[in-house]
Amino acid sequence: MQIRFATQTDAPTWDTYVLNHPHSNPYLLSGWSRAISSAYGHKLYQLMATDTNGNTTGTLPLVHIKHPIFGNTLFSMPYADLGGVIADDDQIATALIEQATQIASDNKIPVIELRQGSELNHNTGSFYQSAASAHKVRMVLDLPETADVLMAGFKAKLRSQIRRPQKDGLTTVSGGMELLDDFYRVFAENMRDLGSPVHAKKFIAAVLSEFAHQARIFLVHKNDEVYAVSITLGCGNTLYNPWASSLRRHSASSPNMLLYWAMLEYACDHGFKRFDFGRSTPGEGTFKFKQQWGAVEVPLHWLALTRTLSLEPSSSQQKSKFEMAMQLWQKLPVSLTKVVGPPLRKYIGL
Repeated sequence: MQIRFATQTDAPTWDTYVLNHPHSNPYLLSGWSRAISSAYGHKLYQLMATDTNGNTTGTLPLVHIKHPIFGNTLFSMPYADLGGVIADDDQIATALIEQATQIASDNKIPVIELRQGSELNHNTGSFYQSAASAHKVRMVLDLPETADVLMAGFKAKLRSQIRRPQKDGLTTVSGGMELLDDFYRVFAENMRDLGSPVHAKKFIAAVLSEFAHQARIFLVHKNDEVYAVSITLGCGNTLYNPWASSLRRHSASSPNMLLYWAMLEYACDHGFKRFDFGRSTPGEGTFKFKQQWGAVEVPLHWLALTRTLSLEPSSSQQKSKFEMAMQLWQKLPVSLTKVVGPPLRKYIGL
């Protein structure tokens, strides 16, 4: 077995391995790392394991995010629910993680965060292991063959909630890069209302470019005004929803109900078997919203590998630091948050 850094020419082989692995997801594909690197300039460490015949047997993409306030961490993967190592067996996974810890040691990086979609049986060597995010789950819905069957399986109340915005004149449209401006306008305002710095528009554009055939933007609008937006990424038989936003001033029209139905309808019509609603905390509002569609919780196995037992996982540190600033951020003009938000957001791995 050999472990080496993947090069640009390895991308097709890398992606083929990811797509054929049972724990594949779009954030492990080479395009996600490239989008991060091109938009934010973070250093990448793309670890690839191969056998004696040169066949790929495992991958571990890593992104180094370093800031004097926000932390110094190797992420797999930042800005996403999933990442980490995938391999043919536990021995290969352990070897990849050992190489990651060596990179961290050589570069004085105190934390490695692996956002695994499944449990690992591995050895972390001199690094300590702890949970990086407690009580977080993905919400996943198994899909029937057609949208009509899906709709028929919903409770009457849910069907009524989907039809209500349609009766109020709201409609949906989906597309690609041509809808980016509309998406970002709503996305930025929603992030301001949540008290969170917004991603750079160039990062969203880079994701759309890298996933040109897998990414889709959805808009809910009335006349010329957009009420709600989302982006989906297809990978294997699952359609993922990394971002969704709506305008609070239009919440009475329930645009979110029509938005999520548009994504689910698209997923069924295009042969996807599952829809991944993304990360939630059990019992909270977003969890209950996703649960009403029939989605079930799937545990997330986020791991923090640290040099010392006392060091808190990076994501927890970042969250606590921003809680005090949220109320202030919510009072800023959206135009200002578009300028000052992205330089901050690039250093926040969540």
